[in-house]
Amino acid sequence: MAAIAQAPPARPGARPRGRPRRHVAGGIVWISVVAVLLAGIVAVNVALLRVNLRLDQLGRERDKFHADNAMLSSQNSSASASARIQDLGVRDGLVPASTADTTYYDMAYHRR
Repeated sequence: MAAIAQAPPARPGARPRGRPRRHVAGGIVWISVVAVLLAGIVAVNVALLRVNLRLDQLGRERDKFHADNAMLSSQNSSASASARIQDLGVRDGLVPASTADTTYYDMAYHRR
């Protein structure tokens, strides 16, 4: 027959040892610390995303304003050029031609 190993007899007054609880508490603390750090990283990323969206919106507005300024500058230039040329002509004694006195020469017709 096989011999069965028996545990040594327990000492009188000795309590059975359980697993220490401080390791479990330490693990919970580390998990909490990591969770807080990850939450902080997520919060920073969300804040940066919001800032980038606002910067993109401001960039689009700036481009629109540049286009509007260019259009207004072109309109101003066109409007002031004809008036300036007419004022210079009047100063030199020229008058606008009437439409009755205006004739056109068709160069394509006379080339043949």
